[in-house]
Amino acid sequence: MTENVLFLFLFIIFILGVLMLDLLVIGRKSHVVSIREASIWSGIWIMFALGFAVFLRFFGEHVHGIGNSEELDQVLNRFYPYLSLDAGSYANSLEIFRKNIATNYLSGYLIEKSLSIDNLFVIMAILKAFTVKKEAYKQVLFWGILGAILMRFVFIFAGAALIIRFEWLLYIFGAYLLYVGIKMYLNRNKEIHIEPQNHPMVKFLSKRFNVFPRYVENRFFIRKEAKLYITPLFIVLMLVEVSDLIFATDSIPAVFAVTRDPYIVFFSNIFAILGLRSLFFLLIKVVERFYLLKVGVSLLLVFVGLKLIAHDWMLHIGYRPVFSLYIILGILTLSVALSVIIPKK
Repeated sequence: MTENVLFLFLFIIFILGVLMLDLLVIGRKSHVVSIREASIWSGIWIMFALGFAVFLRFFGEHVHGIGNSEELDQVLNRFYPYLSLDAGSYANSLEIFRKNIATNYLSGYLIEKSLSIDNLFVIMAILKAFTVKKEAYKQVLFWGILGAILMRFVFIFAGAALIIRFEWLLYIFGAYLLYVGIKMYLNRNKEIHIEPQNHPMVKFLSKRFNVFPRYVENRFFIRKEAKLYITPLFIVLMLVEVSDLIFATDSIPAVFAVTRDPYIVFFSNIFAILGLRSLFFLLIKVVERFYLLKVGVSLLLVFVGLKLIAHDWMLHIGYRPVFSLYIILGILTLSVALSVIIPKK
């Protein structure tokens, strides 16, 4: 089944191509991103994500290179042991499989998108603490997203391999997500405070590299008197990467609550991450308005944590993947709607 590897390779090439087009052609000039530009790009990335859901709905078997009933059974036994198909018809079974992975993908996308909002608050605090110019935001976020894609690839496929071998890890993931969700709710009104001089990453990099004392346009490195220096902007980029690394420990287990298929987890993560940069510039403008969104995200973490802990029981009662999609949509919609109906005092 080499077709699944080829599909994954082409998917990564496509994503990198779009990112490079954005960096080298569309966004080659440094500028402050307006709310109009951020809205347009947010819409474009959402359309890409929904378009991929449509592809999965009608051609989802190509993700795993499924060409016959035997190959379908292999994928089901590995990633979808709970899925009941039509034993008498390969066409009907394929239709059920397509609907299932499209639903799982959308659920994973919504989970990752909502959890990434909390990550954006941390990134916002980093950029403000290091007094980064708004013209450089786009550059930092671009390379931060590229690094996040590489890290997610390793984490997701390594995590899937561990879950297949040690299924009891799902209970640990579930308990951890419960803890994070409750902690997020209790700390929802606390401001994020970062002291640049005392940050461990700043101290670590300062001991091992020559650090230039000031920003130099939007450059990460500079050569001066035959010496190579890292600029403060490079330190900011490393902090953004570390923050994504920390938040990946929440978001990846959360998506595994929806599906154990590493390909669907990866695709949903990547499409959610790709829209982070434009979402960041939108979030700056509306961060105070949707003040209950953080409460919704904490409830979402509690839900997926409980779902992981009770995954065996849910299989016995006939729990369907589409229920997760409805619950996730309900939590996010309610938190946004209540933020508008009940303005913050």
